[in-house]
Amino acid sequence: MWCAAGVGVRVPGDVLVHLRRARDHIDSNFASDVDLDEVARIARLSKFHFLRLFSATYGVTPGAYLTNRRVERAQDLLRTTNLTVTEVCMSVGYSSLGSFTTRFRRIVGETPGAFQRRWALDGAPRIPGCFVFMWGLAERQSDDVAIEEKPPVARSS
Repeated sequence: MWCAAGVGVRVPGDVLVHLRRARDHIDSNFASDVDLDEVARIARLSKFHFLRLFSATYGVTPGAYLTNRRVERAQDLLRTTNLTVTEVCMSVGYSSLGSFTTRFRRIVGETPGAFQRRWALDGAPRIPGCFVFMWGLAERQSDDVAIEEKPPVARSS
């Protein structure tokens, strides 16, 4: 696979499977601390080789991909919920409101607060924050935590 970002770098098809697995891991764990060593291990590559091939394949570094994913999720939450900007910041994996606001503004072109106000004026009714947190729609999820299925409730007729 040839890509403009990685001119002259050819990514073999069998490696693409591993790169997709690593990208899927980033997508699934964007709200957690995603470590380059961990993602490279998932791709079964050295971190330097992984970084070069990921950039050649997807046109961005894994770090930039993670940032874009977090900002996309933040946009969804700001558009559809009544969570504060700080709650959204923490929900998508940032621990610093300043870093979140800077990156959001660089990617979207406006601050998270301005984005939220713009959507509040003409958007659909928003999901209450208590509902979002109660159902885990904004919480961090990890592959390490097994989600237990609740047994069905017996109903009497």
